[in-house]
Amino acid sequence: MKNAFKLQDRQSVEDLEAYLLRAKRLDTTGLVRFRAFGDVLAAYVAPIFAGSLMDNGPTVLGLRTTELAEPSELDAVVPIANVLDRIAKLLADNPRKFVLELPDTLKTPWAGISPPRTGWEPLIEIPEAELTQLAKDGIAEVADTLPEAVGGPIAARIRGEIWGRQMKFGSRIPTGAAFVAAGLGFLTENEMVQVYQAQGWVRLSSEHGHVLAKAASGPVLD
Repeated sequence: MKNAFKLQDRQSVEDLEAYLLRAKRLDTTGLVRFRAFGDVLAAYVAPIFAGSLMDNGPTVLGLRTTELAEPSELDAVVPIANVLDRIAKLLADNPRKFVLELPDTLKTPWAGISPPRTGWEPLIEIPEAELTQLAKDGIAEVADTLPEAVGGPIAARIRGEIWGRQMKFGSRIPTGAAFVAAGLGFLTENEMVQVYQAQGWVRLSSEHGHVLAKAASGPVLD
């Protein structure tokens, strides 16, 4: 599989750039996983991941898809920062064909955690305003709870506890899903966000993208 894909037009490239810029703000050293088997490109990011520093915390992925100019077969994990550099150069060159060449693929634990592709069942709808408020409240709580000098495992544990609590909708959605949806620009004012569940996962789907999260096991948010 070649580490490259062709997008349809300049607007598609700029949309991908905007998505990755938001993802980089949530995780400055983050990675993006590109998957394509046909003419649709899926770009996954992991702003919240229950890795070595946050074993009991939530895993929350962002997903945005776009149509390719031609079919491709691709599965690559690469640094977001490197992709953004290459997108900037591509746009500056003002090409007639929008082919994005990727750096060598890397390994990351979260790439091995794949949400189900089928079997999703509709659950509930949540107003955008409630998700936006949950994200704001969580950000404020993280800021108030974490002393400036605290970092590493302790900070990760505290964030995991805050973002791993369940929303009060009876659906085991971690509050971190609201944070990721807001941070990636997936929420539109007054929109109703659809929630689905499948095989231990929940998914928030809006007009602009999807948030996929392991079902929360933490306490329900008051």
